[in-house]
Amino acid sequence: MNAQNPEPHGPLSGLLVADFSRVLAGPYCTMLLADMGATVIKVESPAGDDTRQWTPPVRDEEATYYLSVNRNKRSLTLDLGTKSDQLTALALARNADVLIENFKPGGMAAFGLDYDSVAAINPGVVYASITGFGASSPLPGYDILAQALSGLMSITGSADGEPTKAGVAIIDVVTGLHAGLGALAALRHRDITGRGQHIEVNLLSSALSALVNQSAAFALGDTVPRRMGNDHPSIYPYGPFATAAGDLVIAVGNDAQFGRLAEILEIPGVASDTRFVTARARSANREELRPVLQVALSCRTAVAWFDALSAASVPCAPILDIGEAFAWAESLGLQPLVETGSGERIMPGVRHPIRFSETPAEYPLAPPRLGADTAWAHRLLETIAGTPQKQDAAALAAREERIA
Repeated sequence: MNAQNPEPHGPLSGLLVADFSRVLAGPYCTMLLADMGATVIKVESPAGDDTRQWTPPVRDEEATYYLSVNRNKRSLTLDLGTKSDQLTALALARNADVLIENFKPGGMAAFGLDYDSVAAINPGVVYASITGFGASSPLPGYDILAQALSGLMSITGSADGEPTKAGVAIIDVVTGLHAGLGALAALRHRDITGRGQHIEVNLLSSALSALVNQSAAFALGDTVPRRMGNDHPSIYPYGPFATAAGDLVIAVGNDAQFGRLAEILEIPGVASDTRFVTARARSANREELRPVLQVALSCRTAVAWFDALSAASVPCAPILDIGEAFAWAESLGLQPLVETGSGERIMPGVRHPIRFSETPAEYPLAPPRLGADTAWAHRLLETIAGTPQKQDAAALAAREERIA
């Protein structure tokens, strides 16, 4: 049964999402769904999502980590160790279109909230489970473990340096995207068949998929990739180069681009040199090409080269910090910052990454304070399901009888 969104907007308006996830992958997924109009009820323990305590940095004493992935949601505080709160959780699950959870494998079963139990009372539910390494692994789902175990750290960092993690929990983010994509695909299937299903995503599988050409090097080419610093294994020049002031990233993907690069750098003969005339040749002879490019680039600044090379359609960019990146996006008219919330609780946030011509993302709710919407959620469930929650009490009793 669909919920009526108190702030109807977006292509997912009318969908009720029960968010039993915490930290990053699940909350990022559900925030994107909420931005697109879904009513998302974030279920938190009385202690709250772990990221509420992950500081610094803070905004008004709230962790920016938590704030980054929890806008447009309602916070419902439940102690799943109590019978009454289990009943509330079951009522939410019974009426949800989508349920997202990232408990340890088997963790939801302890509360009668595993897929089989929920599907028995809500056959149309799209139930997404996010784990670290699949349902059979006890390893906790920390992003840095997935970066280590997937091979990502083995290919990140300088060739003679130590393995390095990415500067953000990128596997969590990719896994959240996969969970959202899977949920939308399953909703489409439900539209056609009326049946829900169980979706399982994990950090390791998401990482191996996200490694794309690097994982394909092993799967298809029987090659184990290695760390190459900022170099690309198949393309050159592709990475940062020092200039008279600042570093400039150059990303030459084809021979025509390399020809224009050589022309602007005033080394035209390099483009016809047999060692560099093709992409394969440039990759094979990169150590001979590197000093030639470095000398040519050393006579002007990164900004000056960026202007000249961009005018010639040679892909390149100076390296910005995150503050400069926001300013650059603003200069392009991308409006990267948005205002979230209303009334007394308004704060900035990062714009939803998808632009819809007919149903744009909106940001009516700032990230909720812990338990701020518990009473609201109870009223919503009473409106949808009615009280008392006899079906849920019966389901809970049946589960306890099976366990006994």
